[in-house]
Amino acid sequence: MEKYVIRGGVPLQGEVTVSGSKNATVAIIPATVLVKGTCIIENVPDINDVALLFNILTRMGAEVRSLDRTTVSIDCTQVRDCCVEDCEAVRKMRASYYLIGALLGRFGNAKVGLPGGCDFGVRPIDQHIKGFEALGAEISIEHGIVNASSDGLREASIYFDVVSVGATINVMLAAVGVPGKTVIENAAKEPHIVDVANFLNSMGADIKGAGTDVIRIRGGQELHGGRYEVIPDQIEAGTYMAAAAAVQGSDVLIKNVIPKHMESISAKLEEAGVTVVENDDSIQVRRDGPLNRINVKTLPYPGFPTDMQPQITTLLCLAEGTSIITEGVYDHRFRYAEELRRMGAKMDVDGKICVVEGISAFMGARVRACDLRAGVAMVIAGLAAEGITEVFDIEHIERGYENLVEKLQAIGGRISRVTEKKPVLEAGKIG
Repeated sequence: MEKYVIRGGVPLQGEVTVSGSKNATVAIIPATVLVKGTCIIENVPDINDVALLFNILTRMGAEVRSLDRTTVSIDCTQVRDCCVEDCEAVRKMRASYYLIGALLGRFGNAKVGLPGGCDFGVRPIDQHIKGFEALGAEISIEHGIVNASSDGLREASIYFDVVSVGATINVMLAAVGVPGKTVIENAAKEPHIVDVANFLNSMGADIKGAGTDVIRIRGGQELHGGRYEVIPDQIEAGTYMAAAAAVQGSDVLIKNVIPKHMESISAKLEEAGVTVVENDDSIQVRRDGPLNRINVKTLPYPGFPTDMQPQITTLLCLAEGTSIITEGVYDHRFRYAEELRRMGAKMDVDGKICVVEGISAFMGARVRACDLRAGVAMVIAGLAAEGITEVFDIEHIERGYENLVEKLQAIGGRISRVTEKKPVLEAGKIG
């Protein structure tokens, strides 16, 4: 049983470099299915979700080669299989649903198992289906498998009922190969949507408006190979910002960031009393005094990101006074509250609202990672805690953070990854 052991209370000092965006990479990799030729992708994070996608593509007939630690070559020219319904890797991650749009866009058909990933509430794919059907596909879900088929996709105008990052990317993937002009309205605007569009454009697509609420796609071009560099990870950068802010006396330079993407996070940290200095491609975070109470509501970009909600909530457990955090995107994303309570947090959760009464310090405890972002929030709490914290179920965390332990150690975090042996029962005794 793998776990993190953290000895907290030590200020973080030094520099940490952010890896490539998880959310962009796990969409760009399926997008390579649309390309007949070799794609060289740079700044690829070494995380479990990426490894799972490489496994899926290889099973489909793609040639995937690692060129160096952060660069990979993907050639999907020989991909012939539009069915990945039985692959266990599909059920381990949410982003596997991008294979539906990519396969539909290339072959006009797709058969993909329903995705897995973090469990923090219902995340339906109804907007994905609405978009695919508007493009002329017939969609059915049977025995946990999404079946998409068409006699030929057609251009369409699509208006999403709600803003959906996944649906925006998935429909964009499906529409790239469709002759004519497809328009997506009420599109999501997150940085990784822009990155996926930029990747496709660099391979010969014609996509305009990514980053706004209206995306226009002139499809039908055959995509060619090329080279592309993934943007830095907004959420990883925000996580290290929150970690530095959680420990009094910390001073950390976070490198390889796009400060524009961090504006909502930087603004809330400054409101809480943290010093944030933006440079061209880095951000300095210092914590010199007490934290102020603030209110936070998560919203689609450019609002405060839902993937930073557990981290900021953990930080506000240490603020003076009462803070209110409202989750504006997902249901049940406060399931980690009970774990923080084990460490002394005073939290009252009512649906999508969490009221936090500040405490002077966390106390080390044995806690578990409920999901990816909640898990790294436990790590932040452990770094700020008095005593020793043990974090279990760390496989959730390692789905999305590259070399987390090593990066935190480099800035003074007393954290290690260890194996806890299961107890050996004596003969005749039941444990």
